[in-house]
Amino acid sequence: MKKWEYLTAPVLIHNTKMILDNFGSDGWELVQILQGASPEQLVAYFKREKQ
Repeated sequence: MKKWEYLTAPVLIHNTKMILDNFGSDGWELVQILQGASPEQLVAYFKREKQ
């Protein structure tokens, strides 16, 4: 059975691609993005398989 770890991270709307690329290169898979406290803030939810 696979085991997962999860990460929640703020994402700045003007720098989204670079931030998501950095998490992806570390093995994190984006699960969902939701709006944060303000319209310019996003919250990203990631998962990756535990090593």
